Amino acid sequence: MLRISRILVILAGIMGADGVILAALSAHEADAARLGAASSMLLFHATAALGVVTLAERGIVHGKIGVAAAFGFVAAAALFAGDLTLRQFAGHSLFPMAAPTGGTLLIMSWLTLALAGAWPRRA
Repeated sequence: MLRISRILVILAGIMGADGVILAALSAHEADAARLGAASSMLLFHATAALGVVTLAERGIVHGKIGVAAAFGFVAAAALFAGDLTLRQFAGHSLFPMAAPTGGTLLIMSWLTLALAGAWPRRA
């Protein structure tokens, strides 16, 4: 579990840095509402991933299910933010419905976290 936790911490750090970069760009680019939304999604879910790692390490949530939720946060936020960023700078999306797919995966990840909290911890 320690190796997976370290990977999630590294990914959350990258997401956080990217979120700050996008926030700065949104302050300096014209018509950059998409970048602000992308930034918020990355920063918020980087923090959520770190929280899940902590909860899983302490045994408060089911470890494997919690880790699945955290990886879901990382992948889905990257998909959502990547699509919005590409739309801002390239004028097209990653693929049709990429941002809504990322948003749906984020909802599913939050529900997975809820399940991890409700699932009994193995002795």
